[in-house]
Amino acid sequence: MDVTPETVAAEREWVRARGEVVVPLINETRDALGELFGTDVDPVSMEGYHEAVDAVFADGEVAVNVAGYVGLLRALDVEGDYPGFVVDEVLGRELAATIAGGQPLALLAQATFHFADVHTHGSDGDAAGADDLDAALAAGFQTRLPGWDWRENDPFGV
Repeated sequence: MDVTPETVAAEREWVRARGEVVVPLINETRDALGELFGTDVDPVSMEGYHEAVDAVFADGEVAVNVAGYVGLLRALDVEGDYPGFVVDEVLGRELAATIAGGQPLALLAQATFHFADVHTHGSDGDAAGADDLDAALAAGFQTRLPGWDWRENDPFGV
């Protein structure tokens, strides 16, 4: 894999275009988590998703890493899928954390990745990493974007 500025730009466009799949998955994940935690979570709009994608890819070092993870997951395929289980999970978890930002959001995104991943299934013929990629994008961006009440107020800030 050769990551160039052109590669990063192409992956940015792919991630933006993937919003048609990712935004509904973000909102389904937020609804399910909100129900589990007894709270309402604001939905994410396509515009909000695109703005967040642009922000992630505007940070050069982050953009290179996100583009690398996306490219790897898009290409990752393992005959029979299951033998590749660990590598696509690791890549997905790290992609979600990178998109979300530093701690504690990175940890939340990693946990959310596993939650979203069990609700995401690729189509026949998809690469093994495809469903993990969608789950990672949903987990990372849903964590990064506002909409959770607990993030709106900082009771411990001094």
